[in-house]
Amino acid sequence: MSMNVGSSNSDQPEVLMEINTTPLIDVMLVLLVMLIITIPIQLHSVNLEMPVGTPPVNNIKPEKIQIDIDDKSTVYWQGLPVTSQELEFKMIETARATVQPEIHVRPNKAASYAVFANVLSSTKRLGLNKIAVIGSEQFVK
Repeated sequence: MSMNVGSSNSDQPEVLMEINTTPLIDVMLVLLVMLIITIPIQLHSVNLEMPVGTPPVNNIKPEKIQIDIDDKSTVYWQGLPVTSQELEFKMIETARATVQPEIHVRPNKAASYAVFANVLSSTKRLGLNKIAVIGSEQFVK
């Protein structure tokens, strides 16, 4: 496609109004070659040597300590009622153990929240980390 500008009687050559697409195609081909070269680098994999076999079985079961809070906000340690000082002393002894036991706290729905919060804050303050609140299905309406 060309376009004639002016009259054909003049001595000047005709002006062609076309875009030279050769440099654009060259740039596109260079980018395509760079893309083809860099794709395998991005899709590299890391080879890991995973252990073979089954891991050893741990037959040691952790001790479980049950702390119950009844509807009158009385705290029980392993089924026996305790005062706040006795509870504190028993928690200190438990925190000093080499292997900390699991502590299961089971509050009653009618128990005072302050008593429950006091038990939880005491466990945190003394460094007891394995704590579970069980029996929460009673709080669902």
